[in-house]
Amino acid sequence: MTSRNDPSVALKTVLRSLEDSKAEDIVSIDIRKKSSLGDYMVVASGRSHRHVAAVADNLLKVFKEKGASARVEGLPGADWVLIDAGDVIVHVFRPEIRDFYGLEKMWQAPDLEEETLH
Repeated sequence: MTSRNDPSVALKTVLRSLEDSKAEDIVSIDIRKKSSLGDYMVVASGRSHRHVAAVADNLLKVFKEKGASARVEGLPGADWVLIDAGDVIVHVFRPEIRDFYGLEKMWQAPDLEEETLH
């Protein structure tokens, strides 16, 4: 989901959808200085396979209603669903899978530019 003016609009839409779906432990990470993949990464958890799938399905429905498209991976298994909406990349995990990969810890590391300044 790309906003022509402000990628934070897409982020707010994603966060609202995740909250409405009762996703847990929602973390948004600004990756603009870390990667060209997107502007924001959002990581959230669902309580079970069914909840992860429902959270992802609801977000995809919101994108469709707004006329936006997104690429999706992992929906059939619903352990880890990746939704690439352009400006915002969303990962929805079952808690055990999220803990195993520690994805947000890796992306929350200091920017390379910040490390060289200190």
